[in-house]
Amino acid sequence: MKLERLLKAAANQRRLDILKFLSRGGEASVADIADCIKLSFKATSKHLLILTQTDILDRRQVSLNIYYRLAKSQHSVIKTIISNL
Repeated sequence: MKLERLLKAAANQRRLDILKFLSRGGEASVADIADCIKLSFKATSKHLLILTQTDILDRRQVSLNIYYRLAKSQHSVIKTIISNL
């Protein structure tokens, strides 16, 4: 069941773009990610929520800003997907 959730979370071009961006840049704010993938702040936040709920991303909050990064412990399938982006 967990594998299905992971694959569904990764099966979206915008979310793949987010993973690709974060795999190269380390950590970024929602605004930076939205700007990079050319998507609205709100839509980007929704994609980030999905990736966070499936433990693909970690997040930390500093004041009003939220920063995202790839989770340190990744399922091997997600590691493979990220390495092929």
